[in-house]
Amino acid sequence: MKTTSYYPVIATDRVAETADFYRGHFRFAAVFEADWYVHLRSTEDENVNLAILDCRHDSVPEEGRRPVQGLLLNFEVEDVDAEYARLTAAGLPILLALRDEPWGQRHFITRDPSGVMIDVIKVIPVSPEFAEQYSE
Repeated sequence: MKTTSYYPVIATDRVAETADFYRGHFRFAAVFEADWYVHLRSTEDENVNLAILDCRHDSVPEEGRRPVQGLLLNFEVEDVDAEYARLTAAGLPILLALRDEPWGQRHFITRDPSGVMIDVIKVIPVSPEFAEQYSE
């Protein structure tokens, strides 16, 4: 299989609110918009895409017609401290405060209106105890 594109699709019963969240806080713009589906593209990198889908839509198999659960999206950024300050000031819930991890991340976790957790990350040097777990 030759994959030509890959992006997550958030199944939710809060399509408009969730799409507005990513437009307002994560610099996405809609490239397709209906009341049941919104395809978003980063205004900073056209290869970064995200879609929002009404979980009750008839294009979703019956067994999957429920809102997303247990999803964590990672956004790697250049300045995680600035993003933490910006999103905290905007009133987003902070589920995990900004901190450094020995496996090579400085990050924090927030969530969107659909309950999807968002891990905002800056790659930092890895501690010696984790360095050997990375491949070249």
